[in-house]
Amino acid sequence: MPVRVKIATRSQPWLWTLVRAALLLAMVVLLIGATIFGSFWFRYRDMVAERLAKGPLFANSAQIYAAPQEVRPGQQLSATAIADSLRRAGYNVNPDLGHYELRGNSILIKPGPDSYLAMDGATITTAGGVVQSITAENGAPLAAYKLEPQLITALSEDNDRTKRRLVTYDQIPPRMVQAVLAIEDRRFFEHSGINYVRTAKCAVQDLLAHRLNCGGSTLTQQLARGFFLSPEKTYSRKIAEVVITFQLEDRFTKQQIFTMYSNEINLGQRGSFSINGFGEAAQAYFGKNLSQLDLAECALLAGMIQRPNYFSPYRHPARSMDRRNLVLDSMVETGAITQDQADAAKAEPIRLAPPDIDASEAPYFVDLVHDQIVQRLGDSVTAHSALRIYTSLDPELQRAAAGAVSAGMQNVDQLVRRRYFLHHHARGQKYTKDYVPDGPITYPQVALVALNPHTGQVLALVGGHDYATSQLDHALAERPTGSTFKPFVYAAAYNTSLDGSSLGPGGVFTALTRINDDPQNFGTDSRPYMPGNFVKGEFPGMVTAADALAHSLNIATIALAQMVGYDKIADLARSAGIVNARATPSVAIGTYDATPLQMAGAYTTFANNGVYLKPWVVASVRNPDGDIVADFAPEARQLLDPRTAFLTQSLLEGVVDYGTGNTVRAHGFTAPAAGKTGTEHDSWFIGYSSNLLCVVWVGNDDYTDLKIQGADAAAPIWAEFMSHAIRIPQYSDMKPLGPMPNGVEMVTINRPTSLIADDSCPTEDFNVAFLVGTAPENTCSHLGDNPQSLGSRIFNFFTGRSSAPSKAPGTTPNPTPGAPPSGSAPSGATPPGSAPGAAPGSTQPVDAPKHRNLFQKIFGVGKKKPASQPTPPSSPPSSQSPQYPAPQ
Repeated sequence: MPVRVKIATRSQPWLWTLVRAALLLAMVVLLIGATIFGSFWFRYRDMVAERLAKGPLFANSAQIYAAPQEVRPGQQLSATAIADSLRRAGYNVNPDLGHYELRGNSILIKPGPDSYLAMDGATITTAGGVVQSITAENGAPLAAYKLEPQLITALSEDNDRTKRRLVTYDQIPPRMVQAVLAIEDRRFFEHSGINYVRTAKCAVQDLLAHRLNCGGSTLTQQLARGFFLSPEKTYSRKIAEVVITFQLEDRFTKQQIFTMYSNEINLGQRGSFSINGFGEAAQAYFGKNLSQLDLAECALLAGMIQRPNYFSPYRHPARSMDRRNLVLDSMVETGAITQDQADAAKAEPIRLAPPDIDASEAPYFVDLVHDQIVQRLGDSVTAHSALRIYTSLDPELQRAAAGAVSAGMQNVDQLVRRRYFLHHHARGQKYTKDYVPDGPITYPQVALVALNPHTGQVLALVGGHDYATSQLDHALAERPTGSTFKPFVYAAAYNTSLDGSSLGPGGVFTALTRINDDPQNFGTDSRPYMPGNFVKGEFPGMVTAADALAHSLNIATIALAQMVGYDKIADLARSAGIVNARATPSVAIGTYDATPLQMAGAYTTFANNGVYLKPWVVASVRNPDGDIVADFAPEARQLLDPRTAFLTQSLLEGVVDYGTGNTVRAHGFTAPAAGKTGTEHDSWFIGYSSNLLCVVWVGNDDYTDLKIQGADAAAPIWAEFMSHAIRIPQYSDMKPLGPMPNGVEMVTINRPTSLIADDSCPTEDFNVAFLVGTAPENTCSHLGDNPQSLGSRIFNFFTGRSSAPSKAPGTTPNPTPGAPPSGSAPSGATPPGSAPGAAPGSTQPVDAPKHRNLFQKIFGVGKKKPASQPTPPSSPPSSQSPQYPAPQ
């Protein structure tokens, strides 16, 4: 029988009223919903339109490139290694950049129209991992060939320190697309922006849980949220998200939306920078271009999308691997890969790039580049232009620098903890490396600057212990230079000898000129200045200039500076970039400030035949089409006569071979080198080989005394860095320092007599550089002709005459290397430029300590403190009186 439907009638008014009320309520709800949705629609439609009208969604960040790697015959470099470098630079991936072709042990290289080098191609032939020859396209042999520069990083886009490497859809590996869709949005290419079923399920879960926690968003919704909305979770924001999603789906294709998503998605943090986009993440986590990622690596990045820091492979490797494997299983479910492929990918370990951002991206260096570009081109051009900035950086040397700093500062931190332990704990307690201080402790900071001493090119720069902790670039921080300044005193002294002028009664200055290291007053009657040496109570008396610098004797160096003229020394230093130097006695021992970068430039004067080179970091800036926007010309000027530079360099070689810098030899660096330690609150070492100059500084940010000398804190870091550098092909050919200029001769001197060595004398010989005509005339076997023979000493003792000859200064006994300088002058002898028994600048006698004889000095016995030990007045580092401990 037919089914009858009972309809409410007037006889059932309550039912009819209920139906009408329900319909009315539904209409009201729909009307309110439509009104709200409409207001959101028009509001966010305008917002999206306005945002898109401004231009590209992503800022065109400037790209920072390293210096081109130069290949030369004889280098330890294989054809495969050259191919790897070119592939990382983009060859064979971007045809306009260039391409290469491996042919066994040779490689054909052909730069494209977008190449920075804009040069002809070449064929590099290798054998046994060594470059044999380089041939141009026309068959002509080449002495060297430069490879395409590597991309280091991009400048951060904004104050939030966001980094990304933009990619197109064609540059995204298919496995990356499949992995993202499998774990995040399987129906992405099918839905219209909203997965209604999934959204409904999440809505029910959120209502039951009384919070917005379910992740039902599609890729388009995630993109809408990331671009236009705040991260807070509210119902109004969810509505806005849906509205913007429809706007994006209406304006863009699915491929465009996925590309935007791939460039926008946050994938964690590296140091102080946010990693945005798969392109930047591929480089940050794997050190690769996105196109080079394999299946397992694509799955790992896709798995990080949900919670980047929670699934960070650096912090939580096990958790990250589990998530990666889940993505692989999801890809099997979607049919993107087979189970066998998933199992093979799961078996792969996670191979990450080194986490040290200082090594891979040189952030302190990049900040310096940014500052210089802004100064030259302006902030707006730098921030919003896709500039290509070509710099001086050597990526491999930068990694060596970061590694040396990391290893060296672990040792320095141990020394700091040990010092704290000895100061705060009772004697008898034993210090162990796992000791944890029970109170506040100040750990020092560090800076390392490496450059080419013949071009001024900054090859590596580390500005601090950890960039993530502190972005202050200590390579640009002004600090007292300590004894690293002393070579400028000796260079100024050599300047006086170029025309044969006498430096006081002592004659022409040479490495064997004797200087008084007894306590002296270099101040005035109203303001005395009586500095000491680094080792308290050590006053060797008369010492040679070579040993005064090698053993970093303060008093002797200031005495020499007084004879030369403080104004000449300060002028020379300012010309070499040490702009704060002033003409005071304390300038000689480095109480004025300079930055490590400035000191690196200053030392190029000695390493580069007297030519000062201002350190530079930017070579050229170009637009995306390769047109030159700005080129940066290095600044160079002849500061010293080549003879003065070589003679000073010869003294600095002595510092490394038998003086305070000998620590670097003990740490395994054996190549020819010159350098100087420094200790003035901070710890310094500056040294160079024939092809590499390096400055290391260690000190406290609060300017408290580090209480660790340069030989113990900075020099080991320098030695570690240089030992690694010599194993890099470009720097493996470290040669003897030189060349020796005309007008200079090298003479072998017998140490006990300070005369020319011959076969009849002991073998304690060393080579000394002299201006032609200023070396000793006698040999060590002609003791009767020696002005310091026994007869001469007795005669001088009773007559009170100076022991220094006028024609051939430096023919007096020289101290044994590595031991306290010996050979104190007779009681009647005086240093050049001072009256008998008087301090320089004063006519009153000074109480001098009792000198020890040679036997006592060599064996360390018979030490006796002066009857009246001078105490230097306390003053700031920039005053005439240095802080203690004295510089070394």
